[in-house]
Amino acid sequence: MNIGDPGTVLYISHPQVTVDATVAVPDWGLSDVGALRVAELAQRFARLQLAGKAAVISSAERKAVETAAPLAAALGAAVDQRRELHENDRTSTGYLPAAAFEAQADAFFASPLQSVRGWERAVDAQDRTLREICALEADHPDSALIVCGHGAVGTLLFCALAGVEIDRRWDQPAGGGNWFAFDRCSRKPRDHWAPIETLFEGGAMGCENL
Repeated sequence: MNIGDPGTVLYISHPQVTVDATVAVPDWGLSDVGALRVAELAQRFARLQLAGKAAVISSAERKAVETAAPLAAALGAAVDQRRELHENDRTSTGYLPAAAFEAQADAFFASPLQSVRGWERAVDAQDRTLREICALEADHPDSALIVCGHGAVGTLLFCALAGVEIDRRWDQPAGGGNWFAFDRCSRKPRDHWAPIETLFEGGAMGCENL
């Protein structure tokens, strides 16, 4: 895939964050490791010479914006923040320790038609994300699109585009900082989640069998 191709949308999940139980989750920023991974990706993007040809879109959550901003700067673009691209709403539980969070996430994906402990339903988060993707595509008809968002809603988007049932088997690898791409015309994924470090590897863009 040519990253500068306006017929393709590249979705990137934010990488590692600084976990702080005293801070609202949407306000968490990238950790040093996460920021370094983004900086290294931005260096590669800077070599693409796509100024004026690419649009960088981000969820309004801090960790997503901190992922998008260096990439946008490298591409000579501004960040188009979209509030509706936020992660699934988890305010009912707030911060959860790792083990409790993983159990809750399992339940979220396993029961997409139900609100698990007050979390936004998976089907609602999926519909919201898909609607916003369609809206931003309409707003940037001639630009290559790079969307910086989150793992759970990114997985829900992938499931919708791939025509598969919501299931955590399609979730991104641990740690965040992963990508997949889909075709704007067919609305089919070209690949499944892979670490951002693989984005420029030869053949990384091809994925015929999901």
